[in-house]
Amino acid sequence: MQVLVRDNNVDQALRVLKKKMQREGIFREMKQRKAYEKPSVRKAREKAEAVRRARKQARKTAIREGLIAAPKPKPRFPARGGRPGGFSASPAAQTQQPAAAPAVAS
Repeated sequence: MQVLVRDNNVDQALRVLKKKMQREGIFREMKQRKAYEKPSVRKAREKAEAVRRARKQARKTAIREGLIAAPKPKPRFPARGGRPGGFSASPAAQTQQPAAAPAVAS
């Protein structure tokens, strides 16, 4: 795997390298190879992965052919600036009125 370093910008080159490694699945493979995996466990894991891939592919083709409805897209919040509409998620920003004490009849 090769990454070009432009203008001595090592940080940018590392980001590109990390993205390439992520895309290739190298991090996942390194995590799996950290410890020995018995052949029977490996076969079971690979079979489960194959079943998961087949289900995902079948779901995609069913959506494409119109047999099932596509999932609703999740709402996308702005990258910076919090929630849409100007609301803040921090509890300090949400001012709450104290509950009024119940009237006691004397």
